[in-house]
Amino acid sequence: MTVALYQAKAEFFRMLGHPVRIRVLELLQAGPTPVRALLAELDVEPSSLSQQLAVLRRSGIVTATREGSTVVYALAGGEVAELLRTARRILTGMLADRNLLLAELRGDDGGEDADRPLSRSAGH
Repeated sequence: MTVALYQAKAEFFRMLGHPVRIRVLELLQAGPTPVRALLAELDVEPSSLSQQLAVLRRSGIVTATREGSTVVYALAGGEVAELLRTARRILTGMLADRNLLLAELRGDDGGEDADRPLSRSAGH
């Protein structure tokens, strides 16, 4: 792969790197959604949502259509929904691994004394 391709991929992931954008994409998985419905689900100012929707629209990841005075947003393709599902699976696996490690740290592998240094000798 060329440097330009790596750079394009990095830009794509940076574009996804905002919590409001991710939440909007998750909401749009259910189908085309009017802006007012998105606002009802998100705890953001209308101007902030508008800004984030503009980023998604410019990237081509969502489409916007006007139905009278209402603007309705939709995912541009099913690949985005698949990407979000894949991200969820990856995060679930990562968190499960961390929970296993946490359980081991908190578990019955020697109790509280397991965290004390082994180099201490009796009487010190």
